[in-house]
Amino acid sequence: MEFLTAHFVEIMFYTLAALTVASAVGVVAFRNPVHSAISLLASFLFVAALFVMRHAEFLAAVQVLVYAGGIMVLFLFVIMLVNVKRLDPEQVFLSGKAPAAVAAGVLLGALIAFGYLAGSLGPVGPGPEALRMVDGAVAGNTEAVGWLLYRQYLVPFEVVSVVLLVAMIGAIIFGRRDAGLEEGGGRMEQ
Repeated sequence: MEFLTAHFVEIMFYTLAALTVASAVGVVAFRNPVHSAISLLASFLFVAALFVMRHAEFLAAVQVLVYAGGIMVLFLFVIMLVNVKRLDPEQVFLSGKAPAAVAAGVLLGALIAFGYLAGSLGPVGPGPEALRMVDGAVAGNTEAVGWLLYRQYLVPFEVVSVVLLVAMIGAIIFGRRDAGLEEGGGRMEQ
């Protein structure tokens, strides 16, 4: 029992990490797209739990709200709207792309190794305490992010929100189907 209390954080981390990897493998391994989407949702939630363990509450909340909430709803709508059973097996699975996938994996591994080495050999930046400072006083992580975002970076934040609004309106306009286009085989009836 003393071992569990002394190493509780490590046990929880490795358990959550194993569950995250298992659910990520489930995304690829399941043949049913709904089961893959549920496995992806579990992976997002486990990553959010890992963020909470590292005292990054803001990132955990963003992970749950943006990815587990918004992106998963989008995936489920796409799964419901696209009839997966009518697709040919050649279109669903990438049959002849194994060498390219292996080469991309090796390249990605080399980039990650280079980034790790460059980060470990380079100068050390400010510690995590710098991310919790608000006007020189130590505050919560979420307070510091909000203070920095809405005080110093308010204009870029608003520009990004306007760009996202325009993109959403454009997607609605392009995604809308006219009744005349569907019946005429691509031409509008007059």
